[in-house]
Amino acid sequence: MEQIFNFDLEKIDSSSEKELLDRKEKLKLFLDAGLPNKKDENWKFTDLNSIISKNFKKIVNNNDFKFDKQIKLIDDFEHNHIILVNGSFKSSDMKFEDKEKVKIESLNSFENFNHQLSNNLSNLNQALSLGGFNLEIKENYKCKKPIIIYNYFTSNLDNKIINNSNKIKLSQNSELTLVEYNIGGKSKFFKNTFEKVDIQENSVFKNIIVQKTRGDGYFYKNIFGSQGKNSSYQNFLLTSGLRLNKVEIDMNLKKENSNCFILSGLCLGKGEHQEIKTRINHLAPNCKSYQKIKNVLVNDGVGVYQGKIFVKDNAQKTDAYQLSKALILDDLAEFNAKPELEIYADDVKCSHGSTSGSIDKDAIHYLMTRGIERSKAKKLLINGFLNEVFEHVSEKDIKTFLIKSVEEQIDGI
Repeated sequence: MEQIFNFDLEKIDSSSEKELLDRKEKLKLFLDAGLPNKKDENWKFTDLNSIISKNFKKIVNNNDFKFDKQIKLIDDFEHNHIILVNGSFKSSDMKFEDKEKVKIESLNSFENFNHQLSNNLSNLNQALSLGGFNLEIKENYKCKKPIIIYNYFTSNLDNKIINNSNKIKLSQNSELTLVEYNIGGKSKFFKNTFEKVDIQENSVFKNIIVQKTRGDGYFYKNIFGSQGKNSSYQNFLLTSGLRLNKVEIDMNLKKENSNCFILSGLCLGKGEHQEIKTRINHLAPNCKSYQKIKNVLVNDGVGVYQGKIFVKDNAQKTDAYQLSKALILDDLAEFNAKPELEIYADDVKCSHGSTSGSIDKDAIHYLMTRGIERSKAKKLLINGFLNEVFEHVSEKDIKTFLIKSVEEQIDGI
């Protein structure tokens, strides 16, 4: 892999000699171990080493990104916004909020982010990270409007790598709806993101990730979080359209009566490979987790779901559910699922399952007898399959926006 990677740490503005030495140490650790491959059980279905080797002749780091474009904001609903360019914080506008209650700033310092993970991609991230953002919602504050992160990627990223780290904190009794909206990114590049989430007592965090445009990006994102008493975390993934996208969510339900929902609706087309890997750790009594992952696969698209529910011995009255479903529309398409339960408490309600199949031909025939063309009938059935994910979205305007985004994904495959 060293032949592919051509990294120059001198291009990064380190704050001190110590930081530069730390970055060099992390880079050496990464290069010694290399990219994850299928020998690692966590990467059994997504051999990153082979995928990168096959699709890149070289990967370089470069912080010289020219950006002179006006980003078009969506007008589907009122919102605050944060603008990231190639993973780095550029600007924000919290016009609907109390400025004293919402803290947003650039996260640049190497020492400000402790990954707490053994994943070798974290070594790569720490070695080359150019920053990210730090978002904090203060105690007893409920955001009046959603915040959209316009995650914009420039057109000059071929054979480059982006490493960024983000921190999100919801203090006690706070609420936030955060939409990550990925736009641009037609170049062939690799993005490696680590995000730390802290949801404190009685707080509600709704996190929605939408991939707007199809492109040749290779993305990895790791979300590591903890939840306090009576807290709620909801994550909606609509991230179709990339050559590779792996999202790992490691959420720790540390206190009683917390809940975690992870839902996904994906349409994967030619040459697209996407994996969602979750680990929900029930570490306290009376907590609930719910996961529903849906994939529509055409051509040679590949979908993967690895989901683990861990229940500690003291986590009695746990209610945990996970289900993955795949609609496979072509012989070359592939879906792999590995649901797991690891339970050490005896008074729990836990279940998991996975199903895959093709479109119901009788349903298509029925719709055609009602005068609906075959292509439209097929699209209606795909829509119905995916839209179940949005039953848990309470905000009407956001639900409409997400349904429209999924329809655009369906049209694109």
